[in-house]
Amino acid sequence: MKRLSALMVALVLGGACAHTPPKSDLEALQPVVEGFHKNLRWRNYRALSSFLVPEERQDFERQRRELHDDRDLTVTDYEIEDVKLSDDGRRATVHSRIQWMRLPSATEQTDTVTSEFVFRNGIWLLEKQQSGPFAGELEPREAPPSP
Repeated sequence: MKRLSALMVALVLGGACAHTPPKSDLEALQPVVEGFHKNLRWRNYRALSSFLVPEERQDFERQRRELHDDRDLTVTDYEIEDVKLSDDGRRATVHSRIQWMRLPSATEQTDTVTSEFVFRNGIWLLEKQQSGPFAGELEPREAPPSP
């Protein structure tokens, strides 16, 4: 978590380039990334869903209930490893290391998780995530083929 703070300071200090978002946008990203990971760690899935883009929330909450994650999913540790902003400052890619297990397996897994946040309507929201305990759930939906 200290590493995220250092990365955020570096991003803010490097914000003199014309293509980076205003300082307030960068400052808003840090508590969102930290809040998402803290709520994941403490199994606060209702709060966790509020970090997601609205179109993913209902399915996410349903999956938590169906998988009994309040009982069966345990995140033992996480570390934010890297944060990168897109050139237009409207997207952020966050790499984190998450240690977790889901019963009935007693084997702890360690995954490098890639989370993509989007700056929408003045706030950062998680749009998609690869790997980790929610692998396959938070992925962009493909548009239906045109007739």
